Amino acid sequence: MGSYSRGRDFLFCQLCGTMLTIPFRASDKYAQCPLCNAKRNLKHIRGKEISYKISAEDIRRELGINIIDEQKVQLSKVNKKCDKCGHGEASFYTRQMRSADEGQTTFYTCLGCGFQFQEN
Repeated sequence: MGSYSRGRDFLFCQLCGTMLTIPFRASDKYAQCPLCNAKRNLKHIRGKEISYKISAEDIRRELGINIIDEQKVQLSKVNKKCDKCGHGEASFYTRQMRSADEGQTTFYTCLGCGFQFQEN
């Protein structure tokens, strides 16, 4: 075990690896393993801090979430007259923009001129 690992494992039992239970009373001098009952002196634990840095990509990877590039998504087409050029076909997608008890907003893009409009 390298020095880097040893510097981070102060909250875990050195015998079985279970997280130590730290007492609430200031008079207690030992943290105890709830599994094997091994004790560790609190002077090795007090005053130490733990911090983590995590990115949105780390969270997505851990949860198995893949981001779909919106440019690659095949948009659905609908017969919808454009207010700008009068073309009769548009692509569309929907999003929940307000609270869940209200309807979705539909976003349209005219396939004739590219004009974008929406409907609530």
